[in-house]
Amino acid sequence: MLKEVRKIATFVETTYCEGGKTADTPVTTVIVAAVIRNPWAGQGFVENLRPEILRVAPELGEIMTRRLVEVMPGEQVQAYGKAAVVGVNGEIEHASAIIHTLRFGNLFRHAVSGTAFLSFTNTRVGPGALVSVPMIHKSETGKRSHFITGTFQMADAPSADEILLAIGAADGGRVHPRIADRFQDMQEMGLDQASA
Repeated sequence: MLKEVRKIATFVETTYCEGGKTADTPVTTVIVAAVIRNPWAGQGFVENLRPEILRVAPELGEIMTRRLVEVMPGEQVQAYGKAAVVGVNGEIEHASAIIHTLRFGNLFRHAVSGTAFLSFTNTRVGPGALVSVPMIHKSETGKRSHFITGTFQMADAPSADEILLAIGAADGGRVHPRIADRFQDMQEMGLDQASA
């Protein structure tokens, strides 16, 4: 286990009813979040973030992915995303550095047979902030039924010199999707893929 890891938490939520109507199929969302000491904390402005990215991101990605697929096996995952928030003494670039590398994201993507990019948030917050993990369909990026968001919070994280990272997955989209997808809009508007 990386020495930077303070704790890892798993959040599971199942939606059975939305808008007063019971779901035909309930939708479960799983988020795995890790709180780590910011590896660049206390160093001032660090020009080259790469050595710590190469050291931290692959192992953290493996640990978090393994935990997520233990709860929701890869074949059940339909939508996914990620988030990184840095404490107030860090740079947003520090949060971004860990999750915006193929050494982190590809582990998750491959484990769930995804082909789409992982939608994301990266920002700076204080402890206890509500963190959003935006998700899209793992292979059909224009499938708006799967534009969903998982949320969670950790009362004591991130502290000023920490980073809180998360990956999220869902076994479906919104329970009652009723808006057109991107491809239908494009067809109706006479747009081709290159212009949209």
